[in-house]
Amino acid sequence: MSEVNPDNITNVIVSGKSGAGKQPRIDVLVEEFGLEHLSTGDIFRGYLGKFNEYGYDGDLEIFWNDDGQRFIPDDKIAHGLGTDSEDVTLGMKAKYFVDKGLFVPDYITNALFESYFAKKNHRNQVLDGYPRTPEQSKFLLELLEKHDSKIDFIVLVDNSDERIIKRTIKRRICPECGKVYHLEYKPPKDGRCECGAKVIQRSDDTEEKIRSRLNEFKEKALPAINYLKDNGIPIVTVPGHLEKFTPENIRNSIMNEVKTLY
Repeated sequence: MSEVNPDNITNVIVSGKSGAGKQPRIDVLVEEFGLEHLSTGDIFRGYLGKFNEYGYDGDLEIFWNDDGQRFIPDDKIAHGLGTDSEDVTLGMKAKYFVDKGLFVPDYITNALFESYFAKKNHRNQVLDGYPRTPEQSKFLLELLEKHDSKIDFIVLVDNSDERIIKRTIKRRICPECGKVYHLEYKPPKDGRCECGAKVIQRSDDTEEKIRSRLNEFKEKALPAINYLKDNGIPIVTVPGHLEKFTPENIRNSIMNEVKTLY
């Protein structure tokens, strides 16, 4: 086992059940290897924000082709929106499904990811929340090959369902800056974030919705990771639960496993 040269690390994936404890491990990888955190949730919010800022208030149904169950061609969407901004078009496509409460199809998620990943030159990222299906994994491998990039390894953060449920219902977030707190492990001072905003509980941090996310991970995300593993990408498993949850213990729990790959 030896030290890992940060210059040799191109991209890393961190995966695990929702609430398993991915963020502290992502923070370690960002610090150790000089990477950036690329979150699928942030990507969606970013493109949705671009569309909302543009201010289009027409009916989005005009961009959907019921017969083909697809959007109309992008040039026609650009004409209908009155802009040729790719970001606005992608934001519209995401909003169409989000507003209906529908699952966003792989081809839309892939398009959002591809556009954002390209802005990062397909390098120096910790991928969080992508890929989430085997189809997305296949797309990712093809994209990496096309741009002469790679995933060096996958970190799977493991935790039990019951421990995740108990932990997640006490999670709180800042609605302004997005900083994450926990009522037991990292309580906000006087219920407020460092930025001054009052922290809140996410609407999907209820037991019913947490169990739904856990089931989705087993049915879709885990097969996605196994697809990458079967295609030669190394994977290490690290514990999401530590008896002593200190920065040094978190760092050691992940770096000791990563070093076994080198």
